[in-house]
Amino acid sequence: MGPETTPCDLVTVPARQGLEAVDILRRGADNEAVGPVLHDGACAVLGFLVPPGTAAAWDVPGSACTETDGRGFRVPAEPPVVGGGWLLPPAAEATVTDPAVLRAALDQAARLIEAADNCR
Repeated sequence: MGPETTPCDLVTVPARQGLEAVDILRRGADNEAVGPVLHDGACAVLGFLVPPGTAAAWDVPGSACTETDGRGFRVPAEPPVVGGGWLLPPAAEATVTDPAVLRAALDQAARLIEAADNCR
């Protein structure tokens, strides 16, 4: 790790909602809105890298935000999840996802999933 690494927190969500949120973010006006995204080995959970301090105010139902302060998780890095990997690897500038943008995308994703499930 060089001095260009950036500390971050980690928002984890079920993969279905996470993948929907990635699609929403990537379709947005700003293609840079989504930062690195991790997946676990079973692809059951996705993790979005967000700025440090996000965990203190994170309250999105169905998701969790973990503080990594001082625990050595920095971007860019090898995926910290054993058996996992990057769904979207860190870019050279190693930006993270804006928490407000992620919150809106996760809310929209949850509504889309609920609507889809109610149409069956």
